[in-house]
Amino acid sequence: IQFKILRGHRDTVSSCHFCFEDTKILSCSYDRTVKLWDVEKSFPIQIFEEEHTAPISECSLTPDDRRVVSSSYDNTVKAWDMETGKMLWTVKHDGIVTSCNISCDGRCVVSGSDQENTIYVFDAISATVVAHVQGHHRSTITRCCFDPNNQRVASVSYDKTIKLWDMVTRSTSITINEGHSNAISDCCFTSDGHYLCTASWDKSLKIWDVKTGEFQCHEPVSLNQGHEGSVSSCLFSQDASLVVSGGYDKTIAVWDTDAGYKKLSLKGHWDWVTDVAISKTKKWILSASKDSTLRLWNIEKMDHIPSVIESRKARGSKIAQIEECEKPFLCLQRNDSEMVSKCVLCRLSSPVRKILPLPPFVSPDNFKFI
Repeated sequence: IQFKILRGHRDTVSSCHFCFEDTKILSCSYDRTVKLWDVEKSFPIQIFEEEHTAPISECSLTPDDRRVVSSSYDNTVKAWDMETGKMLWTVKHDGIVTSCNISCDGRCVVSGSDQENTIYVFDAISATVVAHVQGHHRSTITRCCFDPNNQRVASVSYDKTIKLWDMVTRSTSITINEGHSNAISDCCFTSDGHYLCTASWDKSLKIWDVKTGEFQCHEPVSLNQGHEGSVSSCLFSQDASLVVSGGYDKTIAVWDTDAGYKKLSLKGHWDWVTDVAISKTKKWILSASKDSTLRLWNIEKMDHIPSVIESRKARGSKIAQIEECEKPFLCLQRNDSEMVSKCVLCRLSSPVRKILPLPPFVSPDNFKFI
């Protein structure tokens, strides 16, 4: 896997995002700065600084890429103009602010504070408070975010619970007690809002059906054995086919959502991975770390890596191979359709398709992912 290292922060990088159609990166750090990076040049092109007086816990971007919101341990949430770099407003909390997120329509901001485990929702333009939910959790809120429909706010906490607060009814619509066996560090929605993924210090991730509530009758999908330590962060790809997670074991895991297994493990950071992101095209994975760096990983050819192919074979997938160039590919054709064995890239024509023999089932635990 090819990768780039982005150096520029002087302390833990706490949050990272792709923006401007995957051409830019937004990050924030305990060094009290927010930086905008150029992906191609791997260099910061704009710095928002000298406003926060304590580590910045998270940053979030409006859908139109025009404004940035940041939360900090200095008890404030601040909004910045992306073009000019000027600060637009500040909202002060009674305690440290652990998380912030902008709704998908850009109208509201949600933040979580450790003072009385409170959630604030306020107007993104005027900064007036829309909702103030006190005692929402029994312990510090680690992450809060809007669903894609801007109707619900999901929050997770050290208290091991998952809560969804309804913006319309102004009440908690879903509470999942003991969702994990340890503190829950992060949560994220699929782009349609149907599923919620949670990451935990119990070394696992779980995917919950929060639209139909099927998790109330059946267990959620569990993603296990991906990290050797606490999982710090998680994010779905745009099409929800992948989940990316970061861990305190200094690695990034890439999961196949449908099959529920780890496809790949990315290693290289020298300290905890604090946050992850994935580009809309699924070409790049972005990771932030306590080692003060960000890394860009090119996963465009991930499915050609031998360990990924072997893992797919072990799960009974049909792997075909072009006879002349011997490139592997996954057969997705229906049984009654004509099987084509011509490589799109090299335009090879071959009358016979060679199918690689499938080995008997082997537990994924016996594979090493690199």
